[in-house]
Amino acid sequence: MKRELGIARCGLACCLCSENRTCSGCDSGACPDKDWCENRKCSIEKGIGHCFECDEEDCRKGMLSKIKPLGFTLFARRYGLEQLLDCLDRNEKEGIIYHRSGIIGDYDEFEDLEKLIAFIAGTR
Repeated sequence: MKRELGIARCGLACCLCSENRTCSGCDSGACPDKDWCENRKCSIEKGIGHCFECDEEDCRKGMLSKIKPLGFTLFARRYGLEQLLDCLDRNEKEGIIYHRSGIIGDYDEFEDLEKLIAFIAGTR
């Protein structure tokens, strides 16, 4: 895990992404998605660094319409960014895979948000 890459504004785990060799992150100005990313635009307009810092708890804009970034965002909102990074690091060491095939991995296998959050926390 490359902890220094952290979490994207939308909740995706840049620190675990296999594509992070070419991606410089949301704030680099070099992000190929910067012009259309709803989460980036919205968080910049609100003056916050991440969606988990937002007061709109029911927001499902952009990437928050997908369970993985939504789960990571809600986890960080509840327990903090450092706790999320600690859990992701531990999970990776235990063999939990962020990208197993393409962009699909173990965190994508959930339909129930609370079960995903428990999985992140290590309650398996």
